[in-house]
Amino acid sequence: MSLQCGIVGLPNVGKSTLFNALSSAKAQAANYPFCTIDPNIGVVTVPDIRLKKLEELVNPQRVLPTTIEFVDIAGLVKGASKGEGLGNQFLGNIRSVDAVIHVIRCFENDNVIHVDGSVNPVRDKGIIDTELELKDLESVDKKIEKLKKMSKTGDKETLRGLEVLAVYKQHLESGRLARTAPVLEEDKRFIEDIQLLTAKPVIYCCNVDEASVVSGNHFVEEIRQAVAEENAEVVIISAAIEADIAVMETAEERDMFLNELGLHESGLNRLITAAYHLLSLQTYFTAGVKEVRAWTIHKGDTAPQAAGVIHSDFERGFIRAEVMAYDDFVHYKSEAACRSAGKLRSEGKEYKVNDGDIMHFLFNV
Repeated sequence: MSLQCGIVGLPNVGKSTLFNALSSAKAQAANYPFCTIDPNIGVVTVPDIRLKKLEELVNPQRVLPTTIEFVDIAGLVKGASKGEGLGNQFLGNIRSVDAVIHVIRCFENDNVIHVDGSVNPVRDKGIIDTELELKDLESVDKKIEKLKKMSKTGDKETLRGLEVLAVYKQHLESGRLARTAPVLEEDKRFIEDIQLLTAKPVIYCCNVDEASVVSGNHFVEEIRQAVAEENAEVVIISAAIEADIAVMETAEERDMFLNELGLHESGLNRLITAAYHLLSLQTYFTAGVKEVRAWTIHKGDTAPQAAGVIHSDFERGFIRAEVMAYDDFVHYKSEAACRSAGKLRSEGKEYKVNDGDIMHFLFNV
């Protein structure tokens, strides 16, 4: 599965600086290769130290990590829901992403003009929330009108849809986000086709100055309090530091730089970790002499669903999976040794894949 995160934010909050740092050509020489597939879309490999260990043990012809797409979505301004600025382009792009990375300015700098004249991260968040809520209201109203016409037949599913959409409408009109609406999980099917913008999972990316990158500052705390009820992730990052990292020649140079700042990993790594946690994602591996590869799936996915990520035929014709735990494979150092030690298991259709599982699938179409 391909994970796509949209980077959004008001003008001059550091959104483009962050995206450009990720898209630096020099990043291909570091641990986080990035390639541009569109002027505002880039693909970054997901860092996973387990791949390196598997490469050492298997010695494959190639190693393929899993990836995340980052989309630099046009800056939003007040009135975007009515087409102001690049509003329509912004709203069109954001509908397709799995999660939103909302970059919020959490630093003071007189040399960087704020679009509203002062630094106020909670206010800035509210501006974007309002524009997205207004657009969502349009979508909800259109579907309500459609279902009203269909409801004349008395269809129970249609009538239930009207009830659920009425809850979303009231919630949005009160200035709240669709993802916090009091709706049963099973009833969220009624908004799947209209892709409500404020229903998407969000990572609030607090862009701070270098001095605040380890522990944050009072702006970050204000954001944390403001989003406490949203089930969102909050990540502290310095776009300026990420820009410095992007131009460094070697991994050793980057690690030394991070250590000097008191950081254990880059902001990019923290963003990826937050995205995986927010979306309940995990990784499994396939390992053979031709290829060692990482695959992204949802937590709770069964063996056939995991197989389907490779190819739909694998899921459709699934027979069984041969599974080894990563720790066992590292301990015994080969598939043959795992088999001899009884650490290679045969699992059926009901098996729920664990993070780090090494799997081979048997199928027949």
